[in-house]
Amino acid sequence: MAGVWTSVCVMFPALDALVAGYKVYAVMDASGDPSEMTSRTTLARFTQAGVIPTSANAVLCELQRTWNRPDAPQFAQLYTMVAPNYGAVMESYGKAQEVTRQQQTATPELAPSR
Repeated sequence: MAGVWTSVCVMFPALDALVAGYKVYAVMDASGDPSEMTSRTTLARFTQAGVIPTSANAVLCELQRTWNRPDAPQFAQLYTMVAPNYGAVMESYGKAQEVTRQQQTATPELAPSR
């Protein structure tokens, strides 16, 4: 769950969902509060009640599970929205792979044997 204010827009529906028998996750970085004190108090209340705090990145990772899927590029774009520095990691990895391919083409003996 996520909402505008964690302490109100998430708290009340989360507690109601727990009472109804649901396992509830609160996406803490997808919601906010007017102060750090309110956020800390809300997090403590969630934990006491059994609501599981999580993050947007954790939700994405659980949904994706593996890079070996046809929609992996779309997930990569979502990661760059949650963690902008991830775009730099993707770019670096892509360039390293390109250099490796170029070296293998230039010197076939460096290519992995199959």
